[in-house]
Amino acid sequence: MSNYNLSEVKEMADGDEDFMRVVVQTFLEEIPPDVEAMNDAISNDNPTLAYQYAHKMKPNLQLFGLELMEEIKVIESWAKAGKKKDDVPQAASKITKKVNVASIALTRDFELE
Repeated sequence: MSNYNLSEVKEMADGDEDFMRVVVQTFLEEIPPDVEAMNDAISNDNPTLAYQYAHKMKPNLQLFGLELMEEIKVIESWAKAGKKKDDVPQAASKITKKVNVASIALTRDFELE
């Protein structure tokens, strides 16, 4: 069972398999490094930078049906509302795990090595 959902990608691609591969490839090239950079920003207590990465990833996470908006909001509100960092590490951990699992599955499913 996969943790991603390609229905929005398929809809956007309108049956164009090559386009879908490009979208998946772009996700794989951009999102894992962004997650890493977001985690570094959190570790370094830099809410502004963490917000930028979280916010930047949001459309892709939604597009791939990863259902991480709550976790993204936790990180965004830490930066925007100056909320305490208490829930941030847990939210970041969930984002990291889900993106890692999705990346492995997408690489396998689209035979992208």
